[in-house]
Order: sequence, then C-alpha cells, then structure tokens
Amino acid sequence: MKYLNFLEEALIAFLMTGATLIIFVAVIHRYLSGYNIPGLQSWLLSLDLSWAQELCVIMFVWMAKFGAAYGVRTGIHVGVDVMVTRLEEKHRKIFILIALFAGMLFTGLVGTLGLELVSGMFHTEQVTSDMEIPVWITYLAIPLASYLMCFRFAQVAWTFIRTGEVPHHDHGHVDGLEDDDAKGQPA
Repeated sequence: MKYLNFLEEALIAFLMTGATLIIFVAVIHRYLSGYNIPGLQSWLLSLDLSWAQELCVIMFVWMAKFGAAYGVRTGIHVGVDVMVTRLEEKHRKIFILIALFAGMLFTGLVGTLGLELVSGMFHTEQVTSDMEIPVWITYLAIPLASYLMCFRFAQVAWTFIRTGEVPHHDHGHVDGLEDDDAKGQPA
C-alpha cells in the first residue's frame, strides 16, 4: 500500500507543480510579448506556447480526479455528516457503512462508464485541438481515478468494520510544521 500511496501523492504533486510552472511561463511569455523590446519580442513571438492552456486544463482534471481518491483515503474529502453524528452509535455505524458502500458503488459505476467511453474513443482518430494527442488519453483519468477512488472507499470501509474509525483530517494541522508548544518553545 505504501507504494500506491506514494505513487498517488507523487502524481498529484507532479501535476500541480507542472501545471503551475506551465501557467507561470505562459503568463510571463504573454506579458513580455506585449513590450516592444528589440530582439526579445521577436524571440518570444517565435516561441509557440499555444498548447500550454490545453495541457494545464488536462493536468488539472487529472489532478482533481486523483485528488478526490486521495481525499477519501486521508479523510479530507467533503462529507455532510451533521445528521449522522447525532445518531445513536449503532445507527451511526450502519449509516457510515451505507455511505461508504454508496461511494464504492457510485465510483465503480463512474469508472466502468468511463472505461466504456475511453474504449470507444480509442478506436477513433480524435485528437485534442492544440497538442493533437489522442483524446482517449485525456479521458483515461476518469476510469483510472474512479477505480482508485472506489478502492479507497473499500479501504476505509474495511478499516471502519475492523476498528470503528474513519479517517479524519485536522484542518488546523499542517504536515511538516510542528506546534511551538510541542517543542517546549514559547508561542
């Protein structure tokens, strides 16, 4: 599991970092191209960055899909549990399991429908407008990330059945930063 977790986190980090850098370069390119600086403007205009926006959109879609699976695993995925937390313990467990199994069913269904979409597009010659890569590659995020998310729901359900715990995220905690009070230093 640690390899899958690492791969998931590395993919999300790579997509966020890559898209951010591409957008930064494209904005600087567009900004500097507006100035009439001899030599610089000609050189900048010779650079073709027409593909940058399309690639960033694809990267953000992939990041969002895989980020949702990460969210299920770590407990940061949005959930409305106001009613569930007010239930008695035995009823709360049943509703949590129903919600987890509904998540598995939904994401499994989306993954299967996404796989059908991708396999249908695989046999066409459709390409993206700017980069001209096969469209099925861009849509591959749907089945891959949906099946991963389904697996993550199953993991959480299995852990909940065994331990009674679901992952929770402390919104006040930032990984890598220690609390000053914990180190014995004044705040």
